[in-house]
Amino acid sequence: MRPHDLPVLGAAPPIAAAAWLNAEAPIALEALRGRVVLLHAFQMLCPGCVLHGVPQAQRAAQLACDDLVVLGLHSVFEHHDAMTPAALAAFAHEFGLRFPIAIDAHRGADPLPATMRAYALQGTPSTLLVDRAGRLRLHRFGALDDLELGLALGALLAEAH
Repeated sequence: MRPHDLPVLGAAPPIAAAAWLNAEAPIALEALRGRVVLLHAFQMLCPGCVLHGVPQAQRAAQLACDDLVVLGLHSVFEHHDAMTPAALAAFAHEFGLRFPIAIDAHRGADPLPATMRAYALQGTPSTLLVDRAGRLRLHRFGALDDLELGLALGALLAEAH
């Protein structure tokens, strides 16, 4: 995959987090400019997330460097009563998730969380890649092959600052 194979999809919307796990303070995407960001949207009761997406994000986080940041986004759009922040904290502990995880905020009576709506996510798991300039370059719903993710990350990391 070459950099031009990853079209610019527009500016990456900010993350609207109600809270963060594994972070000392809230994380703003604009504060990460100059770095590539892998944003993995998941739900802890989503089989595809648990079997594929979360382990993939965890592997990417283990390889993260100064130029790559891995963030989780827990976007609950179903089973709201079961997927509480306390349950997510237990899930993250049991699965050994060390990367920062934003708990997607809900606004009013909207059943979709704010960041999920801003990115027009179709569901979970979803993989989003943001380049060094804060532009969304990959927006993928469903399981993403490890090699495809690796090629996309390599292409974005190879782009000039």
